Amino acid sequence: MGQDYWHENTSVSLINYHFVWIVRRRRKMLVGDVDKRLLELIPQAVAELECQVIAVETHLDHVHLFLQAKPILAPYQIMHKVKGATSHALRKEFPHLLKLPSLWTRSYFCGTAGSVSGDTIKRYVEQQKIK
Repeated sequence: MGQDYWHENTSVSLINYHFVWIVRRRRKMLVGDVDKRLLELIPQAVAELECQVIAVETHLDHVHLFLQAKPILAPYQIMHKVKGATSHALRKEFPHLLKLPSLWTRSYFCGTAGSVSGDTIKRYVEQQKIK
């Protein structure tokens, strides 16, 4: 995969998170232009946090995001930024999304690479649209 370690003044780290979150009420809204725009917005939001997207995939009503983060960021901070920025932009650009009280649920899944290699998670995320 060729991931680099983050080098800071006093630390070296390699922290990978796998996030999954869903559309409010499991509505199948991640299609067409909404899906394309979301896939553009997620890397922008992640870059603002100085993190790096390894893989991202959507499937009708949920999103998989695998990224490398700095150790100063907690998972909830990453999700708050990504879900907030994408929801705001998508609802502004696509008025039909305003019929929901919010685009995303407050819930999300977060896992670390742990005993599974980063390559395995990346393949899993990339194959989600196929299933």
